Amino acid sequence: MTESASIPVSSGDANTPATELQLPISDININLIRQQEIARHADAENDLRVLMTRAHPYTIGQGDVLQINVWDHPELVPTGTAPVNSTRLADPAPGFVVDQLGNIQFPYVGTLHVADLRPDEAQARLLEALSKSYKEPQLTLRVASFRAKDVYVDGEVKAPGLLQLNDIPMTLLEAVNRAGGFSLNADQSRLTLLRAGISHPISLTEMLDKNVSPASIMLQAGDVLRVPGRDDNGIFVMGEVNKPALALPMKTGKLTLSQALAQAGSINSNTADAKELYVIRGIATDKPQVFHLNAHNPVAMTLASEFELLPKDVVYVDGNGLVRLSRILSLLLPAYNAGIAATVLTR
Repeated sequence: MTESASIPVSSGDANTPATELQLPISDININLIRQQEIARHADAENDLRVLMTRAHPYTIGQGDVLQINVWDHPELVPTGTAPVNSTRLADPAPGFVVDQLGNIQFPYVGTLHVADLRPDEAQARLLEALSKSYKEPQLTLRVASFRAKDVYVDGEVKAPGLLQLNDIPMTLLEAVNRAGGFSLNADQSRLTLLRAGISHPISLTEMLDKNVSPASIMLQAGDVLRVPGRDDNGIFVMGEVNKPALALPMKTGKLTLSQALAQAGSINSNTADAKELYVIRGIATDKPQVFHLNAHNPVAMTLASEFELLPKDVVYVDGNGLVRLSRILSLLLPAYNAGIAATVLTR
């Protein structure tokens, strides 16, 4: 059941009437937990549907180096383009470099546009052009150095940085593996993939729970994958608990209300009013929410083990009625300061 009250908030202008705002206070029950779980799974499925695409063959891009061999015609391989052992890892492989316009310069052919072509398509185009000067030439074309396309992996991985894309499609798992794997502090349930200016949340935990392989997500050129740390997504536990603290999500990224209380040393039985346990969500948003649980009932506490918290939630255990909660909410939610006491006291 959800309760709310009208809260008059002063606009700061004496000539402007106060605005009526609503601060909902929802009781934590099995229906609320199920509704939140359904909404969370629906959002995750919508995001995954966009990212789970088929792998596409590699296409040549600017900066790639092509190795081209024309059989029985060594004069067509200019000096310096034949494969040699490079002494420096940063040196590109010898060959024909695709310029900024997507072209290469080849003897007796001149300028040939190869950008956005698959290697086999570029080979066929070069063969057609070279056939005008040579009778039935035979040649091979391959990408000797992939330098045109990359992705960036940042955050809680052991070796963050740029990863070059090649002719083997890069999956999400491959990108994490090439970045050294997850660090111990990684939150695997809240990865973020930035693609074309749009941020896509990814939960490996949810995917594995649904038997969906993370390898089905293919990365594309320009993608940025960020792996957050668990300490970035902590939960504040305040009030009458034995050890007020920042509770960290589990390694799976999940954290229930009961787990957060356990990290804070549980409720202080001497000073707490266990009937007044609150979760405050969305402090920095225009629509904050407050959830209430009567933890005095041991049966009701089983709900705490199913109620999942979100990053930046505030768990508050009141001490003497709702007076102290009113003070805490007025500090956390200044926009609601004028009528916060009236809201909670109507419960």
